[in-house]
Amino acid sequence: MATPKSIALIITSTREARIGPSVAALVKSILENHSDPSGTSLTLVDLVKFNLPVYDEGCHPAMVPFKAQFQHEHSKAWSAEIKKHDGYVLVIPEYNYSLSGGTKNAIDYLMNEWKGKPVAVISYGIHGGKHASDTAYEVLSQMGLRVAPTRPQLGFHDGAGPDMFLAMVGKLGDDTKKQIEGQEAEIAKAWDELKQALTDKDLYVRPRAW
Repeated sequence: MATPKSIALIITSTREARIGPSVAALVKSILENHSDPSGTSLTLVDLVKFNLPVYDEGCHPAMVPFKAQFQHEHSKAWSAEIKKHDGYVLVIPEYNYSLSGGTKNAIDYLMNEWKGKPVAVISYGIHGGKHASDTAYEVLSQMGLRVAPTRPQLGFHDGAGPDMFLAMVGKLGDDTKKQIEGQEAEIAKAWDELKQALTDKDLYVRPRAW
């Protein structure tokens, strides 16, 4: 029997008041409903536990591991975590019409650990995190990751309504939960695309812009 492919479901929000873990838990439940345990294993990874500062290594990430090595324990731990997985589902917040600083910093910490692997991007925010999702696609695909075409965008119920203010204090509103659950088919489609890319290494390859 083949070893199941390992997928990391990564919570990339790092604010103290955050809904990332709640959104990721809903996403994880949906993905598990559409998983074959013999084919994939899903691991929840919380970025906040790695306590990454703004990149502080003395070498360029692209030099690791062939021409340089990380010196700091936080870098080594993050590198080891990302390296051991075959693919990723990134659950990303949108801050001020783009990726959060913590999300971008975590991506930029590494290069070869990510490169060539498939990734599904699931964003959330007032309008579903569209700007963050679009930015993530550009960044990740140009870094050499293979981004699943379907990128679910999970919005707050009524946009800038009461659930948005709940999110600001780290609470996911019930109406927003139901709204996310209503996007199960789209989330499952992104998951299926990711799983397909695990076996087809040419799927979703994007030529570099330069």
